Amino acid sequence: MTTPIVGNDQVHKLEQENQRLRRAVEELSILNELAAAIGAVNNSEEVIRKIISRSLRAVGAEQGVITLVDEQPNQPMKTLIRTQVSSSDHSQFHFNQALLGWIILNKKPLLVNQPGSDERFRGVTWDSSVRSVLCVPMLTRSALKGVLAVYNKKEGKDFTEDDQRLLAIIAAQSAQVVENARLYEEERSLIKMQEEFKLASQIQTDLLPKEFPKVAGYDIAGATFPARTIGGDYFDFIPIDDQEIAVCLGDVSGKGLPAALLMANLQASLRSQTHNGNSVKECISRCNRQLYQSTSPEKFATLFYGILDTRTHTLTYCNAGHEPPFLMRASGEFARFNEGGTMIGIMDSFPFQEIPVPLAVGDTLVVYSDGVSEAMNADMEQFGETRLTELLQNNLTISAGALIEKLVMAVRTHAGTAPQYDDITMLVVKRVPA
Repeated sequence: MTTPIVGNDQVHKLEQENQRLRRAVEELSILNELAAAIGAVNNSEEVIRKIISRSLRAVGAEQGVITLVDEQPNQPMKTLIRTQVSSSDHSQFHFNQALLGWIILNKKPLLVNQPGSDERFRGVTWDSSVRSVLCVPMLTRSALKGVLAVYNKKEGKDFTEDDQRLLAIIAAQSAQVVENARLYEEERSLIKMQEEFKLASQIQTDLLPKEFPKVAGYDIAGATFPARTIGGDYFDFIPIDDQEIAVCLGDVSGKGLPAALLMANLQASLRSQTHNGNSVKECISRCNRQLYQSTSPEKFATLFYGILDTRTHTLTYCNAGHEPPFLMRASGEFARFNEGGTMIGIMDSFPFQEIPVPLAVGDTLVVYSDGVSEAMNADMEQFGETRLTELLQNNLTISAGALIEKLVMAVRTHAGTAPQYDDITMLVVKRVPA
């Protein structure tokens, strides 16, 4: 039997085929290991580190980095997460913005073996120790979610087309896993934030009056409706003695948690100063100084504060930059409470004034925040003080609580489907027959 003679060309082809098969087996093993390593991990940082670690081993690189990007019209290159893994003793490289911009623009792999002389990056300053770079996009449904980049092939070699192909496969296999891990963390963070806001909202609710004062000859009520889970409006009724009670309504700057914290600070300060037996203007002056000294310059509050003497039926008030309340007379005529001073917290001291006003049977004091008068409908039309005045004049005989309900209903009817932009807060004090 004659043994077939195998030529050199055939031997070379067989060796190439064997190398290709061995590399295919190695690549398949790498991808299987990667899938097993990242499949059950929800921590995005851990997922990214595992991807980079196996990428370095797969292509024989010294360092790797994954940068997650957020493609937004106003911030197309916003970096969300940057994680680096190094198998060398060199300092970590920073992913060049030029590389990131190129990937965002082209959405395809980038291989650079001679960075300094690459015409695509003329004028770009490279780290002197960067010899070669291989970048591949991480796409999910054609949307760029990140970039996987490796630096410096080991032993001074160049990255190859096979390296590029393998790294592109790794990026394609990993992109959705990384995105899922990031979304999972965002969801957990959102849930935690919602729980914290819910707790803050409950704490804020607990700071508001649990019940309204029951004073012979007076009908008193108040309510607040935050535009968000927690708000920056505040109202309170502070008993002083059997004859006097402080009433106040404030609107602090800002929204959300910062406003809620400032509101709690203001409430504590007002209660402390009121119980110390201070006059109206003394109480406002000291609260102003405390707020100014304990907060940043952009923090301030408008405040209406008054002390009702039920023996003399006199309300002594100070309006510190707040919406002027209405004093509706039984006849339908009304007065506005403008006097007092500026907002509290914007300067260390101010000559606040206090003004005494007698209350007759049938008089109704209505204090409100600007969320009432400035509530807008879909046509950007405010509720306005004209509507507010007419509603008050037409409802002089109803109870304090019923008046607040009618006011809230009128504001919400006016707003219609438009969202509530600001907190709605009001308090009503009516002198009624004893």
